[in-house]
Amino acid sequence: MDLKKLLSQINISADWIGLREVREKGTYRVIRDGNPQANGAGTSHGIMVEVLANGQFGYYATNDMSISGIQNAAAKAKAQAIHASEYSLYSFSEDARPKATGEYESSFSKAAGSVSAGEINEILLAGCDALKVSDKIVSASAYGLITETEFNFVSTNGSDINQKFLMVTSDFSATAQDGNIFQRRTGGRSGHQIGLEVFDKSNITNLCAGIGQQAVELLFAEECPTGTMDMVLAPDQMMLQIHESIGHALEIDRILGDERNYAGWSFIRLEDFGTLQYGSNLMNVTFDPTVEHELASYAFDDGGLEAQREYIIKDGLLVRGLGGKESQIRSNTPGVANFRASSWNRAPIDRMANLNLEAGESSFDDIISNIEYGVYMETNRSWSIDDYRNKFQFGSEYGQLIVNGKLTKTVKNPNYRGVTTPFWNNLKKVGNASTFGIHGTPNCGKGEPNQVIRVGHASPVCQFENIEVFGGV
Repeated sequence: MDLKKLLSQINISADWIGLREVREKGTYRVIRDGNPQANGAGTSHGIMVEVLANGQFGYYATNDMSISGIQNAAAKAKAQAIHASEYSLYSFSEDARPKATGEYESSFSKAAGSVSAGEINEILLAGCDALKVSDKIVSASAYGLITETEFNFVSTNGSDINQKFLMVTSDFSATAQDGNIFQRRTGGRSGHQIGLEVFDKSNITNLCAGIGQQAVELLFAEECPTGTMDMVLAPDQMMLQIHESIGHALEIDRILGDERNYAGWSFIRLEDFGTLQYGSNLMNVTFDPTVEHELASYAFDDGGLEAQREYIIKDGLLVRGLGGKESQIRSNTPGVANFRASSWNRAPIDRMANLNLEAGESSFDDIISNIEYGVYMETNRSWSIDDYRNKFQFGSEYGQLIVNGKLTKTVKNPNYRGVTTPFWNNLKKVGNASTFGIHGTPNCGKGEPNQVIRVGHASPVCQFENIEVFGGV
């Protein structure tokens, strides 16, 4: 589509107008117990018209992309802005939408159409078969989602952005049973910006065999011990820890109260930036939308702000929030380019993107060998955190007991609880690059109307001391 031509034909009086076109195609495959359960495909395509008038932004989305459809949407967006200005808390100018030009495309080896649907199904079937390592496996499933998305954005102050994304999300799950005992082990559903090279039959069957073996292993494992002890978290559990106790807590629109009536707010206050010791001096967290293959990499956010790597927490000190240009202006707080919308029919809001804990200097052996008694945990199973993103309780799928500096027996149902800043101040060792893992969740929800968006998290293995650990489902 010629967005610039459409933009030039809009006939309304406004301080600024933007058009954001989003086209998304998704294909979805599920195999359960050797049988295809879902083989679907869908496409979504439309335009969000944004208008700045009387100091407020108005939005109106449409899939009628004729000039009359866009003109109608622009008029309604302006009416929304005028109406909002009667109740405004802050009056914006064009500065909230910086001029931006450029392109971005996901890095991949095999394009979306390079592997047929039949071939993908065969690979997922092979994975499903590999999960069934024993007759104790009573259910096995394999899942794959391929998403192609293109964002185009133009505005009256000269923005012209094209961004193309290819994303693959997969998971593999085995449920084992012995009498009335059930244990489930998964690959930890995760997504990446990558191509169909991830559907490698040998790699998937090897992964699935290990998942099935651990599911059976958990049936006969002892319950995780209860007590205050050292704890080591793998990157796929750190993903959840970062997401819930850092990411959502530091979204500036949440701190300002925009989410209060829906998903809570935050224990963080604006005056904490630059003063709060969020964690130990080993804690370095970055907003980094430049990491190759991470799920939420991009060049510009949906307000036109250029995305750059920034420290959010440096040596444990909270230095920057997760807020786009609007929130930065409102709060007078440093933020990042994370003003994002999930699709063409949603307005951008502050969202996490790639939020990563930087690698440290300790090898995995260094971490384990210094622990007298503790538990190592992999892969998130459950989570609960309060409305202030402060008190939490998380569970993992798989654990191993650490005794006298060695990994020993498997333990099942490992859980832990804590309070955000004391927990992160108990960060004792951070793994080096050899322990680093890149993960991503495709289903982070926020906003009214709700927006489900893709978020990336990367982390090394980490050790925490004096943590309340316990067993049980």
